[in-house]
Amino acid sequence: MVFFSRSRIVFGTLPVVALLVWFVWGQGWGTPPKKFLTATVTVEDLEETVLASGTVKPFQQVSVGAQVNGQLQSLKAGLGDTVRQGQLLAEIDPLLPQNELLKSRAALLSVRAQYKARQAMIRQYELDFRRKQSLVASEAGSRADLEIAEAQLQSSRAELASLAAQISQAEIEIRIAEVNLGYTRISAPMDGEVIAVVTRQGQTVVSAQSVPTLLILARLDRMTVEARISEADVVRVKAGQAVSFNILGDPDRRFTSHIRAVEPAPESIARQDQMQGGGGSTAGGADAAVYYNALFDVPNDDRSLRTSMTAQVSVLLDSVRKATTVSVAALGKRAADGRYEVRRLVDGQPQTVLVTTGLRNDLSVQVLDGLKENDEVVLGEEPEPR
Repeated sequence: MVFFSRSRIVFGTLPVVALLVWFVWGQGWGTPPKKFLTATVTVEDLEETVLASGTVKPFQQVSVGAQVNGQLQSLKAGLGDTVRQGQLLAEIDPLLPQNELLKSRAALLSVRAQYKARQAMIRQYELDFRRKQSLVASEAGSRADLEIAEAQLQSSRAELASLAAQISQAEIEIRIAEVNLGYTRISAPMDGEVIAVVTRQGQTVVSAQSVPTLLILARLDRMTVEARISEADVVRVKAGQAVSFNILGDPDRRFTSHIRAVEPAPESIARQDQMQGGGGSTAGGADAAVYYNALFDVPNDDRSLRTSMTAQVSVLLDSVRKATTVSVAALGKRAADGRYEVRRLVDGQPQTVLVTTGLRNDLSVQVLDGLKENDEVVLGEEPEPR
């Protein structure tokens, strides 16, 4: 009796347990609620910018070269020295230009002496010509002698004109020699600092084909940044826009300025012209990235900026103060009227709303309607734990 009684209890409880299991799992009690990745709608200042890499260069830079041949006799300025416009920087051995000047002066003296001698001969030929004219008029002389005298006079006058031209040429040669002698003393063309010494004292410079560089001067109290703007962004970048940048060595310091100009052509156009002029090929140029330089200047009184530094540039295109913003990751499909779908979290459940957007950047977008500050929006769903 006891055995049958226990069996009835066991078999009687099985349907109850099964029903309970079905009820729990069937009603979803065993499925954990979905967890969402969310973001909060905030009010903040929003900026739209273009990011670019740039190079810091001196506001002015000049290569000081030699225009005559000779040995660099002395350098009057060294690396890092500050110089003033007109200050003597270097001297080239003046012996050859001095000799050329002396030679030109001697040539001028020689031509002038020939000119005076020819003038004396012309006076003699004129007297002889007039005398023979008188003889022919009195039928005491031959016409042939008169013609010879006339030819000598005309020839001497032509030679005198040639000597006058040679005098002018000799005077020009003297001026050229004087200029070349002056070129042996090289002066600073502007105020600046010596940022490179290219030719050392004692070296021989030859300027036959190109001007050899001795020193490089630059103005470092003001620097120019050349920001490389991609062709996709350059249509939105204009002169006058605010710009800021930092350098790799001091990333926490921000330098600010305004764009002075955007170059109308990329730097690559000069390289292409050189290649074409030299017979090179420009094949593959269409596949290369195209960048345009945006130029802006910044004071450098503390000399913290150095030439050829890399600048991380941000160009401000537009800004809105106290804008209602949300993460761009919250934007869903775009509707036909231009609005975007956004899933707003209400009582733990997402509800789709349509929002009108305004200014945006890579991280945030301005919301003009459809959401308010502190609303929670869904970015995605958290992955289920494995």
